[in-house]
Amino acid sequence: MNFFERQDQARRLSARLLLLFGAAVVGIIVAVVAVMVVFAGPRPGPMLAAAIGTLVVISLGSLYRISSLGSGGDVIAREMGGVLVPEDTRDPSLRRLRNVVEEIAIASGVAVPKVFVMEHEGAINAFAAGYAPSDAAVAVTRGALERLNRDELQGVIAHEFSHILNGDMRLNIRLIGVLFGILMVGLVGRKVLEHGRFSGGRRNSGAGAILIAALAAMVVGYVGLFFARMIKAGVSRSRERLADASAVQFTRQTAGLAGALKKIAGLHEGSRLAERGDAEEVSHMLFGDGVGFRGWFATHPPLMERIQALEPSFDASQLEHLSNEWALHPPQGLEEDVRLGLVTPEDAHALPAADAEHLLAPARVVAEVATPRAEDFALAGAIVESLPPDVHALATRRETVMPLLVALLLDDEVQLRERQLFEVAARLGAILAQEARLLRDQQLAGLHPMHRLPLASIAFPVLRLRPRPELDVFVDAINALVHADGKVSLFEYCLARLLTVQVRESLDPSRYARFGRSTLDRVRREIATLLAVVVQHGHVDADTARHAYLRGIQCVLPTDALPYLPRPQGVVALDEVWVPLDALDPLAKQMLVEALTVAISHDGRTTVAEAELLRTICAMLHCPLPPMLQPALPSGA
Repeated sequence: MNFFERQDQARRLSARLLLLFGAAVVGIIVAVVAVMVVFAGPRPGPMLAAAIGTLVVISLGSLYRISSLGSGGDVIAREMGGVLVPEDTRDPSLRRLRNVVEEIAIASGVAVPKVFVMEHEGAINAFAAGYAPSDAAVAVTRGALERLNRDELQGVIAHEFSHILNGDMRLNIRLIGVLFGILMVGLVGRKVLEHGRFSGGRRNSGAGAILIAALAAMVVGYVGLFFARMIKAGVSRSRERLADASAVQFTRQTAGLAGALKKIAGLHEGSRLAERGDAEEVSHMLFGDGVGFRGWFATHPPLMERIQALEPSFDASQLEHLSNEWALHPPQGLEEDVRLGLVTPEDAHALPAADAEHLLAPARVVAEVATPRAEDFALAGAIVESLPPDVHALATRRETVMPLLVALLLDDEVQLRERQLFEVAARLGAILAQEARLLRDQQLAGLHPMHRLPLASIAFPVLRLRPRPELDVFVDAINALVHADGKVSLFEYCLARLLTVQVRESLDPSRYARFGRSTLDRVRREIATLLAVVVQHGHVDADTARHAYLRGIQCVLPTDALPYLPRPQGVVALDEVWVPLDALDPLAKQMLVEALTVAISHDGRTTVAEAELLRTICAMLHCPLPPMLQPALPSGA
């Protein structure tokens, strides 16, 4: 199952889940009305009032809880006691955690999420929260940092990244909201019982009936919660199995993830969190069981089942041996790193030359979306290691992140660059424009094409820390920079648009993070525009560009006759395509990515810059692509 199929499954599962919870809500309303009939008789007025009142209570409770989480994943992380890990931390265990998160983010092609540590939790656990990669937060417990070695920590973080990429996070927030709404019926009944009073030693008129109704509401509410938890557990178990499999696809090794699960099973602390009340609400989001539910309510498959799926020969006697050993000598993650030689990331080859050429196989590109290989992790490590320390530091400081991102988008042509800086100065001030100019001339000159997206990825969570009014002005300045005179490269335009989209999504994540449902036949014009602009900028002559365009169209819209019409406005024509194309359903996006790959590689060569362009377009469509596409083998090789 590839990324697009997993996204499609998550979309269908989300719809099915809403139907199941809708059935649970209807069942609760019917039960409340039945109670009303028992105590008040079959009178239409009270029955209708009871049904409407129950629906209002559930709906308002769900909407309130979902809206309280509307700001993104960091809200949940903080509610769980998470402490934000600074981008420039010098603490060895926190630095190791940030390095692992950065490498996996760069390897998978998404912005680096915010990173939190639950300092007061000694168990081994973690979770990812948010609506989309643009507002994601990853949180791990202090126990995970202290007990897991680097490979095991990488396996856990890869598991959480799979939830980010598979579309699980939005589903998880909906689960929290709907569960809270169903629980509201029982909470209302309990509060009425707790505050029921007698006046002057005598029962108030009708008070007895109210208390009986409150008791009935509490019972009905908790019966509804019983079935809601069953539904949540069933959905969660299937997603956890998929996340384990995806994590192995990410890291291409099972030892790390299996080792983390063994330590959960063999250590006394396990994965159960100290704050069980808070953990119950997010139990379906955790890496390991944080509450202790079993049977029908278990949100995770049994630990031995998960371990044996990774290591079939592992058995209970081996786990008992490890448990006895760890009881005497608890594992220390950083010490294991030194002993196992995991202190630094695995050796990575040097970055390819900026003018290097590669062959792209469309089927391979589709298979690699959101599924980085071992080579991609090695390359991600090489990218981070090859970044000059002072440039990497610019992306981690609040005061320099805006000038850095502006500098990344400044054009090589002097007159255009000056016009861009004029637009920036008019909106963000002359000082910031001058800082961007100096960065462009002194520290970013000759920057490798493969460094641009990773730098933006590292800088993005720092940019999100700026106040909303500043971010709104910054987005306006970026758009003015790009449209200074229309003479801007396709890559610079796409990077600027990607930055704009990510900022807007982070400001209002619940509005933008949705599964697409549109079909290819509804966006013919937008597909034609995207392919035309891409081949215009990627092929040296008009005839080759036309043939590349027609091959791409044949791939995605084989029954349509859409002639090649170069867009005179150039990249600006793409302003109208992103929203409709991003609304495509996941399997339609798969066909579009294949068509783009066919068009880009029509001339038999793909430069690093073109590969990064494809990666940027995929990011605009929320189909993250690893940072480098390996050359396809010749047929028969």
